[in-house]
Amino acid sequence: MERFAPLLLIALAAGLAYGLCLALRPLMMRYALARPNARSSHRTPTPQGGGIAVLAGAFLALGLALAFIPMDAGARHGLVLVMVASALLAVVGAWDDIRPLSPALRLPLQFLCVGIVVFYAAPDVRLLPEALPLWAERGLALIAGAWFVNLVNFMDGIDWITLAGLVPLAAAIALAGGYGIVDPATGLLAAALLGGLLGFAPLNKPVARIFLGDVGALPLGLLGAYLLYRLAGTGALTAALILPLYHVMDSTITLLRRLARGEKVWQAHRSHFYQQATDNGFKVIEIVAQIGLLNLGLIALAALSIAVPALWAQLGSLSIALALTIGLLRRFSRKRARP
Repeated sequence: MERFAPLLLIALAAGLAYGLCLALRPLMMRYALARPNARSSHRTPTPQGGGIAVLAGAFLALGLALAFIPMDAGARHGLVLVMVASALLAVVGAWDDIRPLSPALRLPLQFLCVGIVVFYAAPDVRLLPEALPLWAERGLALIAGAWFVNLVNFMDGIDWITLAGLVPLAAAIALAGGYGIVDPATGLLAAALLGGLLGFAPLNKPVARIFLGDVGALPLGLLGAYLLYRLAGTGALTAALILPLYHVMDSTITLLRRLARGEKVWQAHRSHFYQQATDNGFKVIEIVAQIGLLNLGLIALAALSIAVPALWAQLGSLSIALALTIGLLRRFSRKRARP
């Protein structure tokens, strides 16, 4: 039974998320409608808040797994803390969806939730014990986690793009759990997240009938960051850097460019590479398909870096991943050639 638990978890989470999306959509139509503006990528008012269904489906399924699957008490405690922190961050996102929060309030709340995960849900994780003292490593993990939470939110600007980023990531780490690369609890969390995202996918396909909203994007960013942190803690730091590379590079390069231009980086904009692609003649489905295909290639490179621990394999895998990602960013930033 335990052997098939991840597959059952994926199916259960997907079914719950899909059913909750359908059930909650009328309520979101009334109270959480995203209306188009000059910086939007959608043209018709669309309900947001589908992230509630994704999280609820994933966490309900994971809760059943915790009830029936034998698990180390520490691992069980860690999963509960991750779910609590994600739920708190979902509340912050819901608040921001309804009444936008100032950065001065939003950022400390985000750091609080990331801190719960870094310091209490994963206290045993060390990435570079021989190079950095514990306080420095934890500080960097806190900053990186908060950035990942925000970049997933920043990148959630067109239909299916968050799925194109997080579905391959969650699938890869769920598979890593099956092979014993990460601990079983982390593998189950990845499977539950994967199921929740797959259940949401039919209603978010272009043209979307529902959006994630900040209530979904922020906690999904936290879950993705936690999964990568756990993977990196096994010694697979290169793999953890490779898997989210497109989302990280698109958002980070865009942020640095906006800072260099003196823009208010907390305000909405349309300067991400994937947004440039929509202006340069790419259809939404083409954009997310190319990102998804890139991420499949990144999974293969991440797997290579785990299978071959030699330095040449680590540097080679990371270099190829960077080259492929930069190539796609360049393609998106240029006018599409018409036949």
